Amino acid sequence: MRLEKDLIGELEIDEEVYYGIQTVRACQNFSISGRTVELYPHLIRSMAFIKKAAALSNHSVGVLEQEKKIVICQAADEIIDGKMTNQFPVDIYQGGGGVSINMNVNEVIANRANELLTGHKGYDYIHPNEHVNMSQSTNDVLPSAMKMACFFYIEDLLISLNKIESSLVDKVDEFSSIVKIARTCLQDAVPITLGQQFSGYHSFIKRQVEDIKKLQKECLSIIVGATAVGTGIGAAPGYTEKMYEYLPEVSNLSVYKEENFFDGLQNADIYIKISAYLKGLSSGLSKVSSDLRLLSSGPRAGFAEINLPAVQPGSSIMPGKINPCIPEMMMQVCFDVYGNDQAITFAVDRGELDLNIWEPIILKNLFESFSILTNGIRLFTEKCLDGIEVNKKICLNNAEKSLSLSIVISSLFGYRVANEVALEAHEKNSTIKEVVVEKGLLKEEEASKLLNPENLTDSVKMHHLLNFITAK
Repeated sequence: MRLEKDLIGELEIDEEVYYGIQTVRACQNFSISGRTVELYPHLIRSMAFIKKAAALSNHSVGVLEQEKKIVICQAADEIIDGKMTNQFPVDIYQGGGGVSINMNVNEVIANRANELLTGHKGYDYIHPNEHVNMSQSTNDVLPSAMKMACFFYIEDLLISLNKIESSLVDKVDEFSSIVKIARTCLQDAVPITLGQQFSGYHSFIKRQVEDIKKLQKECLSIIVGATAVGTGIGAAPGYTEKMYEYLPEVSNLSVYKEENFFDGLQNADIYIKISAYLKGLSSGLSKVSSDLRLLSSGPRAGFAEINLPAVQPGSSIMPGKINPCIPEMMMQVCFDVYGNDQAITFAVDRGELDLNIWEPIILKNLFESFSILTNGIRLFTEKCLDGIEVNKKICLNNAEKSLSLSIVISSLFGYRVANEVALEAHEKNSTIKEVVVEKGLLKEEEASKLLNPENLTDSVKMHHLLNFITAK
């Protein structure tokens, strides 16, 4: 054990760990959820990037010695490389505006740097506040690290989005000739192709990719150098300018100084924008998942137009039952994102005066939404979308029997006549084609062309046919 002290008193710290007394106090004070900072590796890496750049900057302006700079940078590099992932035990639910997170990182770097320099842990040469946190405040470090982490989380999400977009492109092509019935208000509408239906899904995802790339750029505007309230007090002269030289180099991100530090500290609306995007993405993914559940329902007493890959038995009591459990998983992920968005909104709203102190709950919910969507989309693509198969006969049969084909009769003979045709077809359980031929409205050959569901999926082709029949 080693003994550490702070302004409250002394505590014995396990010699094996690299964190120190303030981290231990935080663990004692905030033992809430078991969800610790180590669950957010992009945040930890971003914090380490800032600490390394700060050491380089402080040395550059002459306030940090060469040997201290070297070991602080080396310790930060180990964190960046993922070698210290078990050294961040602070619960994400915490008071104090994230000081516990910042000090956890400071203590790990200080103890490891001291060990590199002297052979043992402790702060006799490298101190977490005096050296690792030099020219910094939790108030500018944590929000800046959060935005950088968002950039990395978006990178992960884009990998999943690119995969689902590619899968949907393939399905649009594969299903381009599959004629089926469209549905509005869950009732039969006019024929479309399954490829056309899936093209709507693809267009949605493509738009989401374009939107998140624009939003990702906003994550590069940070407030390093603002320190406590935006004035830069406590930072060494020249430090801030150097940070915007070193941090892009260290992190490989084109970060830049936010226009107004006071705005950056007071307002956290960027997280509402990001969360709103994730909520919007979720709404579309949930809709697609719900559609797939409906289209695959049955298999004997539902739509049964498509078959989803069977990934597990669907019942503990009914043999042979298979459930659409991957779309159901995806929908539950989306429901969770909606709830996270609500918590983020409250936290951003409650920022008071010169600082929003609710970053821990913001980052917890935002990063959770990123993670579950990234993983959920990947599984949804691999275990569901990629393996969808079509029941062609059912799709075509539904389209041929639809009373909505009467829209063609309406174009030729008016709405009233078409309505009578549809009603008679419904009462006789006949097709629109059978009724119009029987009533002498169209010849068999004409009806076969005009009421072919495949032709109805193309408005241009349909228009030419109508003109041809009318001219005759």
